[in-house]
Formats: sequence, structure tokens, C-alpha cells
Amino acid sequence: MNRKILFVDDESNILTAIKRQLRRDFKEIDTAISGEQGLNLIKERGPYAVVISDMRMPEMDGVKFLSRVKDMSPETVRMMLTGNADQETAIMAVNEGRIFRFLNKPCPKEMLKAAIDAALEQYRLITAERELLNQTLNGSIKVMAEILSQVNPVAFSRAMQIRRYVSGIATELKLPSRWQFSIAGFLSQIGCVTVPNNILEKVYANKKLSEEENLIFRRHPEAGARILANIPRLENISQMIALQNKPFSSYHLPESQNEKLIQLGGQILKVVVDFDYWLFLGQKPGIALEEMRKDTREYNPRILDVLSKMDIGPDRLEIKRLRLGQILVGMILNQDLKAKNGLLLASKGQKITLSLRERLMNFSRTIGLDEPFEVLITGGRDG
Repeated sequence: MNRKILFVDDESNILTAIKRQLRRDFKEIDTAISGEQGLNLIKERGPYAVVISDMRMPEMDGVKFLSRVKDMSPETVRMMLTGNADQETAIMAVNEGRIFRFLNKPCPKEMLKAAIDAALEQYRLITAERELLNQTLNGSIKVMAEILSQVNPVAFSRAMQIRRYVSGIATELKLPSRWQFSIAGFLSQIGCVTVPNNILEKVYANKKLSEEENLIFRRHPEAGARILANIPRLENISQMIALQNKPFSSYHLPESQNEKLIQLGGQILKVVVDFDYWLFLGQKPGIALEEMRKDTREYNPRILDVLSKMDIGPDRLEIKRLRLGQILVGMILNQDLKAKNGLLLASKGQKITLSLRERLMNFSRTIGLDEPFEVLITGGRDG
């Protein structure tokens, strides 16, 4: 666990004394004689588990310094050690610096050590909770993606491509929280698990749908949003996915920065999902974009501009015909893959995962597959 500690004080003799007192208890202690120097150390050697600052320092006082630390490294536990113990200072430190402890000079060694131990434990709890949440979130996403790949290989294949385009657009636009946009792209088709297979087959074959069938298919974004809505940290993503069919002209001015982010996510998905469908049907990228530009009410023109500048295809492709025993995880199918009874097992463009390979092996042993089949081997981007 990270146990790095940073002390900031404009009196170097105090810093020397602190290091001497605590060197046996804490092995990683850095010091800085100004707020600016402390911020530079955080950039160069951070993150620190604990940062302890004096209050009265020239140029940048302790409150301003700890506020900057909070912005740069939110998980770092912040404390103040000062001889200026008035109530106003304490209130400022708590409100602006979000400090964990407020200690007075001179501070006995045992009291200081106990406070640092408590701060390190607090840091451990914060980072452990984040790590657990990240692992749970990533695990949930992988499970849902695997379910989609098994239930509807075509939808899963499209989701992989959609994620790549969405991630590229979010990067080009320098959007905050880009991971949210990437996951929204990856899970944009998860609602297809609620759509009957016969309807999806007609959609992907570009066959005319009845009014009722079209309504069922058009509702899959809302179904996907409901699936994701109760998963922690996916609230914004579920709302982006719900908006993926909404025309650009129907948006209102956002009331908050978060609403603006969600709306932009929905607009990106609208462009990318429809663009990918054009390509799925065999249209060339340039022609697809040209047709989409004509629908000025449907698509955000700024997003179309960014998409038009992207490299659509992966790099260094090689087509090979291989038998199932030669297939490796990471290869990409260059054809639809069906069992000998006609069941679609995986679609063209789908990446071979460990679970998909195992599924194909099971079908090969029982029902049989037509082998060999075409795969793409690529060193290009995965998105």
C-alpha cells in the first residue's frame, strides 16, 4: 500500500525535526518549503497517501495549498499542522481544503504519529473502496458483454466497433470522463437482448419491418438503459444509451454540466450507431457520411466532422483461412459463423474471446461447424 507522506512548511528547521522524529515509524517522508514546491513534488513523485501542511506560508497559504492538493489528488488524505489555531483558520481549512485532521504546533510526537496512522488507514479505506468498485464495475461490464455476445453475436460485433468510434470521438473532443463514453458505446446494444431474434435478423438483413416490429426494435435503447440504471457509476451511461435514437434537433439547452455531458453522449451514439449500420450494410464510409450530412435535424454536425477525420479501418490486416483448432483469442472473424444446423454462432467482425472460442468448440463437438473459415489478424487499434 502507498504510505508516502509529504510535509510542507516554510521553516526548514521544523521539517528537519519532523523527519528526525518520525524516520523510524514512516520510511517514505518528503518535505517542501513552500506550497509551490509541494505541488511540484506531487506532480513528480505523487500520489501521496498523506499531505500535511502549515497554515502561514508566503505566496500560498495552507488552505490554498490543500485545496490545490484536493483537486490534483482527491484520494490523498490532507491534514494541517499549524501554530495559527484560530477558529476562522480551522473553518477555512475544513471547508476549502477538506482536511482530515487539524493539529496545533507544537504537536507531541505520539499525537502526530497517531494522526498519521489514522490518515494512512483512511487512505487505505478510500483506495480499497475505489479498487473494489472498479473491479465490480469492470466485472459487470464484461459479464453483460459476454451475455450479448452469446445471445446476439451480430449486436456484440457492432458494439465493439461502436466503442472504437465513440472512444476516438471523445478523445478528439478532449471530453472529460472519457471512460463513460467508451462504455456507453460498448454497451449501446445491450438492450438487443430484449428484442426477438427474428426481428433482429430482419434488421441486420435490411428487410422491411412491420410497424410493431419497428417499435420493438426502436425501444431497445430504453431497455438497455433500464438494465444499466441500477449499477453504481453507470447512471450517466444508461442515460446516454437511452438517448441514442433521439434526433439532434430535439435537444434542449442543458441545465447543468452533467446534463450537457449526457446529451453529448447521446448525440455521439446517434451518429456512430447509424454510421456503423451503414457500414454493416456494405456502404463505403465517405458515402455514408455524405448521406448523414443531409439529415441536418438528425445528427450533430460537429460530431460528423470529427468522425470524418478518423481512420475507420484497423491497421495491418491479414486474412487467413483457419480451422477452429488454429483460432486464437484476439482474432477477428471475416465471415458469419454458423453451426451445421444453421444457428448463427458469431458474426463477421466479431473478436474471438475465450468464452466464444469455448462455445465454438462445444458446438464443433456436438453439432459441427463448417471449417475452415476466414479470420482477420490485425495489429491495429482495438478502440
